[in-house]
Amino acid sequence: EEELPNGLDESCSQEEDEDEDSDSDAASVGGMSSPGSVAPVSRNCTECLAQPAEAQQKVLKPALVCSLFPNVPPTIYFSSQDERVEKLPWEQRKLLRWKMCTVTPNIVKQIIGRSHFRISKKSNDWLGCWGQHMKSPCFKAIKEHQKLNHFPGSFQIGRKDRLWRNLLKMQARCGKKEFSFFPQSFILPQDIRLLKKAWEEGASHQKWIVKPPASARGIGIQVIHKWSQLPKRRPLLVQRYLHKPYLIGGKKFDLRIYVYVTCYDPLRVYLFQDGLVRFASCKYSSSMKSLSNRFVHLTNYSVNKKNTEYKSNSDETACQGHKWALKALWKYLTQKGVNSEAIWEKIKDIVIKTIIASEPYVNSLVKMYVRRPYCCHELFGFDIMLDENLKPWILEVNISPSLHSNSPLDVSIKGQMIRDLLNLAGFVLPSVGTMASRPQTRSSSTCSLGSALKEKPKPASEHFIAEKMKKAYYLTQKIPDQDFYSSVLDILTPDDVRILVETEDEYSRRGQFERVFPTHISMRYLRFFEQPRYFNILVTQWELKYYLNKHKGLELLKKWCVKGYHTGAGTDLAQM
Repeated sequence: EEELPNGLDESCSQEEDEDEDSDSDAASVGGMSSPGSVAPVSRNCTECLAQPAEAQQKVLKPALVCSLFPNVPPTIYFSSQDERVEKLPWEQRKLLRWKMCTVTPNIVKQIIGRSHFRISKKSNDWLGCWGQHMKSPCFKAIKEHQKLNHFPGSFQIGRKDRLWRNLLKMQARCGKKEFSFFPQSFILPQDIRLLKKAWEEGASHQKWIVKPPASARGIGIQVIHKWSQLPKRRPLLVQRYLHKPYLIGGKKFDLRIYVYVTCYDPLRVYLFQDGLVRFASCKYSSSMKSLSNRFVHLTNYSVNKKNTEYKSNSDETACQGHKWALKALWKYLTQKGVNSEAIWEKIKDIVIKTIIASEPYVNSLVKMYVRRPYCCHELFGFDIMLDENLKPWILEVNISPSLHSNSPLDVSIKGQMIRDLLNLAGFVLPSVGTMASRPQTRSSSTCSLGSALKEKPKPASEHFIAEKMKKAYYLTQKIPDQDFYSSVLDILTPDDVRILVETEDEYSRRGQFERVFPTHISMRYLRFFEQPRYFNILVTQWELKYYLNKHKGLELLKKWCVKGYHTGAGTDLAQM
């Protein structure tokens, strides 16, 4: 973590991955037109984000979204371009403050501006911040009612060397069959002998790709085929090159998949249903002579935009140019007779397993440094490549995926994605009690429920002891089976209901995100966790029981919110 900055301050430097977009947003942040306005945006971005209709023609939307459940506070609504949001009374509206950082993307500024957020001048009175990652101890400064777009420890998959080290660890623990979606990798200098051995055992015309562990935008990446070409500079990540990629029009490409994690305990992971397809700008060649041509072997936008042959694409439905929408790719492949749904399912499997690889680190740091799990959420950019057999391979994970949007294609996909993400995040207006920073324990609500369902009974009562005993009971079984796990729903504790209410409320705000964990098939993934988590067992069993009858599950939770909580007793679902 040594490379990370010290905290949330205005000296944030531009560290965003810019693989897709050219211009930095940083220049537009400093020149705000007035204290109460959202920062202005660059001219070309303003053109892309131009409002499609006159204000009076826009659909008026309420400023707050009601919960599915009684006694649970509403969340702040973030609108699309053809909507306008009503203004809250001043006493509430004055709380809508956003902390600006030099890496806050224009697309975020536009969306929060439509919901009447103002720039926070002070360092401690904001509700949301879209900034850079920071050292784990700095997360202690985030108050209970504030949200930052990172988790401590997420660099365990965001740095290339940590990602491969953690995936190798998972492979050793869970088997190659389950973790065969990443190329053979070596981290230098530690693995120099292992790399030498693999090199000598390989074929004479093998190719390797060399990457600095903490760089972005294709900087420092090269493809080599001789040991003498290995850079002397360390550290380095060296991977076996995927030399037989699936080609379209003779060119290789990769996929930018947007993955959003709202919580790590219980783990809740979403995939945006659209994304970007980024092509190399020259036709692929397996010839050794072509290895130095970055336009042939690298798909990074920041590399290929420099090629005079590069063609942009402004139509999200069109299969043209060197950047497509992900949905356009699926349509193209389906027309070719390819089962694109099967590819998407494999990508979901890769995403879940990769996020699980970071889970023990993130959860331990959240418990150590974060006041409430509500305070953190994170968008990841997964880069995926398809080989000639259409098998997906993970290339890297970005913890600050580029959100620059200077073309209609980018605006359409990223604008919708960030708007849906902010609604899914569930920002809540703080009460007077939460604004006064008070200590809060890990067992408190993991989202908006703390202020609505009140706190649990204060004494370490029999109810609190019963909750602890129930959790211990389900975590200490040596060989649990489905029948055993399903009994976790027989009697629900107040903690159980808080988590289930939060999970269902969040799901109802998902927009074009698809939740991939938990689902009714998530039990198969529980064995990959380094240590079992009670709430993961709870939510996966809930999904398994009610995924075909959501209405029934919601009605049971609503009854509990009205009746069960105030008794402080556990709730027998069979009695409701």
